[in-house]
Amino acid sequence: MKAISVKQPWASMIIRGQKTIETRTWATKYRGDLLIVSSKNPRIAGHPTGRALGVVALTDCRPMVKADEAGARCELYPGAYAWELKNVRLIMPFEVRGQLGIYDVDLRLLCERGLR
Repeated sequence: MKAISVKQPWASMIIRGQKTIETRTWATKYRGDLLIVSSKNPRIAGHPTGRALGVVALTDCRPMVKADEAGARCELYPGAYAWELKNVRLIMPFEVRGQLGIYDVDLRLLCERGLR
């Protein structure tokens, strides 16, 4: 399964449905399910790190506009792309070694824990 690492507290906000747009300085043509993995750093009390937290559908990727700020939970910045995230599905969290960019995580790990 395709995955992306997101720093805390934003990873938790995505999984709670509070952040519906992830911003990056690069675009992707990928569309489909994306495993949200919380980065190991920074460590913030109450927010799990180094773990897969849930699955979202990446439905669009386009240049960010001012109207995206609320969903992105950040201000518009130069070169930002808005990754539209929908259909949050919770899983039993499990350890994942994060990587840069979009990467693959063995789907068997996800199947063993199952969607909640």
